[in-house]
Amino acid sequence: MQRIANLDDIAQGLDALCRIDPRLEKVRGMAGDVPLRLSEPGFRSLASIVVSQQVSRASADAIFGRLTTLLDPLTPQAILAAGEDVFREAGLSRPKQRGLIAVATAVADGLDLNHLCLLDAPKAIAAMTAVPGIGPWTAEVYLLFAAGHPDIFPARDVALQSAVGHALGIDPRPPEKTLIRLAESWSPWRGVASRLFWAYYRELKGRDAAPPA
Repeated sequence: MQRIANLDDIAQGLDALCRIDPRLEKVRGMAGDVPLRLSEPGFRSLASIVVSQQVSRASADAIFGRLTTLLDPLTPQAILAAGEDVFREAGLSRPKQRGLIAVATAVADGLDLNHLCLLDAPKAIAAMTAVPGIGPWTAEVYLLFAAGHPDIFPARDVALQSAVGHALGIDPRPPEKTLIRLAESWSPWRGVASRLFWAYYRELKGRDAAPPA
């Protein structure tokens, strides 16, 4: 697996995508800067993605900022020792609290988030989604940004659905299953395609909707 590790890898992937699908040349021109978005593998990275589930990027950044101020360093042990008052002060909903506790428990019990980054995507996703609070979107985003996986496209992401729909003239925006089929044509560079369409969405809407990295 060729890891997406630097901006040269992004440029290589964009060149390949434009050869695979010439429609993406225009998307690339409108998207502006396509960031690398890499984070260190581990609990903190996964926790930030759990916090960002189903909320805006701005809200996720604010909540995670408060959480990491209250629990510094942010470790599984710190989450498990924290009381509900800490979670409430951070602004975490009850489902997010349960999700973070489940993830912290799994890591404390031996789930190796670094090792998962070395696995093929289906195996890693299966291991992660066995943990309550980690759905396919969370697992896919973790592998994209913590593992630099080159060939994952989180088709459940509403911003990606909107961006692809607008860029390719698909109205209404393509739902998950349609987008999965469409993105198959961008393999083995779906990880770069994800970044491209998040960048396109940023230019289209004037705000960043990509999950934190």
